[in-house]
Formats: sequence, C-alpha cells, structure tokens
Amino acid sequence: MNDRKHALKFGGIAFAVLVAAAVGSAGTYMFLTTGHGHRHGMAGGQMEHRHGADGQGHDEVNMPGLRGENATPEESAELAVMFRNFETITREVENLPNGIRTTTRSSDPDVMAALVSHVVGMIDRVGRKDDPQIIIQSPTLDAFFEHGDKINSDIEVTEEGIVVVQTSDDPEIVQAMHTHAAEVSAMADRGMEAVHEMMMTRNGKS
Repeated sequence: MNDRKHALKFGGIAFAVLVAAAVGSAGTYMFLTTGHGHRHGMAGGQMEHRHGADGQGHDEVNMPGLRGENATPEESAELAVMFRNFETITREVENLPNGIRTTTRSSDPDVMAALVSHVVGMIDRVGRKDDPQIIIQSPTLDAFFEHGDKINSDIEVTEEGIVVVQTSDDPEIVQAMHTHAAEVSAMADRGMEAVHEMMMTRNGKS
C-alpha cells in the first residue's frame, strides 16, 4: 500500500483477531456514507425508512441503500453491521490545517472488526480511485475518489481505536475532508436518522 501513499500500523488491538471476528460474525464495511444526490432522490417523502430515485434506496430492515454498483457484498454487509450498531460507536475528530485526524472505536468487538475492515478497505479504494458507488454515498466523497493521488493517509489501530490521519496539499480536498468527517460523526451519533436528515437537506426538504 505504500505506493498509494498509505501507511498502516497496528498497535494494541490485534488486527488478525479483528478481521477474523468480522468475517466470522457477518462477513462484514464511514467512512460511513450518506447520499449521492445525482444518483438518488427521495421517494415517499416520509421518514418511512425508504428512499432513493426508484423507491428502493433503503429500508431500516434490509438496508438495500448500502449496496453499490461497484461494492462487494462483504463491504455492504460491513456497513449494515455499523449502522445497526451505531450506538456502540464513538469518535473524536481533529480538523488539521491540511487535513483531519480521527479516532473511532466501538465497544462491540464485532462492530470494531467491521469498522477496521471498512476503513482500511475504503482508504485503499481512495488510493486506487476505485469508487464503490454505494447508493446512499455522500457526494462529498466524489473528490476523494477522483483525486485519491492527492491524499496521504496514515492508519493506526491502537487500544484507543482506529486512528486515521489524512492530509492533502489541495485546499478543496482538505475542506471535503472536514465536511465528510462531520458527516461521519453525525452518523456515528444518530445512525440512519442522520442519513435521512442529510438527504432531505440536499433535496431541499430540510
């Protein structure tokens, strides 16, 4: 991963154990994501837990909105694990002049395993400019997947959680990092409720 400007270190948490738990418990995927406005809209308008341009965006039970045109079933399953157990997730964000530093953790080992796998996988995708195109994905992420070569990422798994430092020399990408970090924090706090709010705001229904 070094040729993609990524650094990955493992501290007090045993990564092998985390990944084994993820695979064993759910085959389980921040960045939790929100909604790509140009691909999706609201259908039904009610907080009936279903949205999307075709009315199939997602529901609270099956969560089809976590699928993607270029995402694996395992990645979508990881997202589902995190959204269904968002109450176990806490995080801190520090906005840096040239990027962000985030620390994210879960009190549930299986959710933590999904979280680590998701973060590592998505940062690798960013480096390869390989957009998973998750149905409810935030448009903020467009800049990441389009300009992944301008982002430097450092990931460390410690007893405190998964620590991610991302920096860039591009001010627009730095602003996107700050925006997306806030979106992720909202989802960690309120789960799908935050997704509904962000999508409604983007569709002028705030």
